[in-house]
Amino acid sequence: MMLTRREREILALLRRDPLTGPQAIADALGTTRAAVNVHLSNLGKKGAILGRGYIVRQENAVVVVGGANVDVKVRSLAPVAYHTSNPGRSHTSPGGVARNIAENLARLGTPTHLIAAVGQDAAGERLLSETQATGVRVDHVHRSAHPTGTYTAVLDADGDLVVAIADMAATDGLGPGHLHHARELIGHAAMLVLDGNLSPQVLAYALDIASATGVQTLIDPVSVPKAALLAPLFSGERPVYAVTPNLAELGALTGHPVGGDDRELLAAVATLHDRGLQHVWVRLGERGSLLSTPGTGHTFLDAAPAEVHDVTGAGDAMLGAFVHALLTGAEPVEAARYGHAAAALTVATTATVRPDLTPRLIEDALNAPLRRTP
Repeated sequence: MMLTRREREILALLRRDPLTGPQAIADALGTTRAAVNVHLSNLGKKGAILGRGYIVRQENAVVVVGGANVDVKVRSLAPVAYHTSNPGRSHTSPGGVARNIAENLARLGTPTHLIAAVGQDAAGERLLSETQATGVRVDHVHRSAHPTGTYTAVLDADGDLVVAIADMAATDGLGPGHLHHARELIGHAAMLVLDGNLSPQVLAYALDIASATGVQTLIDPVSVPKAALLAPLFSGERPVYAVTPNLAELGALTGHPVGGDDRELLAAVATLHDRGLQHVWVRLGERGSLLSTPGTGHTFLDAAPAEVHDVTGAGDAMLGAFVHALLTGAEPVEAARYGHAAAALTVATTATVRPDLTPRLIEDALNAPLRRTP
């Protein structure tokens, strides 16, 4: 991409203030507004700026589309007694699969844009403010007429999930039209990450943009019901770079339950490869994961050792770190190990997204010597 001297000057101004207008640019450069508009049009054609707000294109930028909500986590102080009240502690924080993935990516240093929907309420304002403070760009977050979504998780005394209730009306209301203004942003992304909370119509629209522009897409199915809705979208017409189901979600994607038998697991994975999925990364809980790629075979990866305090957000950290590693040059298996390390670091805290997460922290965890029991 060759830029003229004037185009480079305009880009420098936009990097300082992406929302500056053509007249302000003209005044700063001592030229006319009409001349600036011509340069801005040329910069758009060259892919140096992206649509609304003159967003400057960033190398290796990721666009994440999906759920953003408020997490309410309640943890019992003793073994859970059902059908009665339990003593415990509660905590509220920003959450949502897509939002969490975006924050993990931003904390690792990957330029990240979030497309989601939040309400026109105080919870939405807080969610946007706190997400933006982590480095995530929120210019394309839609302000919905629905209240900001909530995800309420009940954890037992060991930090394992007992039950969760999700109110995702704002995300459910997100339609293809809300992505229309972001199509240039998506089309210039280094990778597009979609979470299964989106409607099939929105997922199809996003996949069509990515397919037409050659953008690699990674999809997190999120849950068994969402995976079942997602399954019909997989075809050779819409090639998908990677999908990250657990065993139950894998069964929903293929239409057949998948047990613990490795042959059954590999047969299900092969079915997804036949439908145009390049990488299938199956989460296997305490066992670790399976990463499968046609032509190079499959690899079982061990879960990284961790002292579990809270499992919430582990999968989001795993996926975000995986994408970050891929974009910094790692091979898929190496990136998956990187993701496992990020998940282990996350569950060792009570935070949904570990606030001190950095590449150095993950690399130190990967390089730490194994502790052996005498």
